[in-house]
Amino acid sequence: MKDNKVLQRAKKYVNKLLVPLERHYYHSYNHAIEVMDRAIYIWKKEGLNDADLEIVGLAGLFHDTGFIIQYDKNEPIWAKIAQNYLKSVLYPEDKIKTIERMILATDIDYKEAKDIYEKIIKDADLDNLGRKDFVEKSHSLRKEIEVIKNIKIKDPDWNHWSVELLKEHQFETLTQKMERNNIKQENLDLMIEELEHFKL
Repeated sequence: MKDNKVLQRAKKYVNKLLVPLERHYYHSYNHAIEVMDRAIYIWKKEGLNDADLEIVGLAGLFHDTGFIIQYDKNEPIWAKIAQNYLKSVLYPEDKIKTIERMILATDIDYKEAKDIYEKIIKDADLDNLGRKDFVEKSHSLRKEIEVIKNIKIKDPDWNHWSVELLKEHQFETLTQKMERNNIKQENLDLMIEELEHFKL
């Protein structure tokens, strides 16, 4: 997909949108690229139609662009930004609708993915829950929230939130379950262990 012209042009556009957001230590252009790459990877590993790889990549790329407008509950804004851009480059309407739907599925409160498109984008977006860099990414997200909202989050509160997230979350695709569940459990065990220290 590296030579895909549609994706390459979209990457330049999203880069211009997200790079100026200097206080977004987690929801950055790098995160957009990570989600795009992981979504494409999962799609391939699941043995799905190569014709839709571009759609999956675009959804991953645009899924956090709404942060340029507002911080909370911005999934509909992400979807609109993607729609406006893709319409401007005469992208097919039916594919735009699929991309919009995928982006809306990345809302943390969106619990039940309706199809493989939504399952893959949700898994790609929260891929870090099952990676070795979970703690590093968690610190980046915490710092971002504290700076942007001008608040201080106490260590036990953040660990409680992390534990609940890891407990409640379930990867949707076979690829993620096989490749990420073991490390996700290790991350959960680590967060629980840290919580125990706060109780001492």
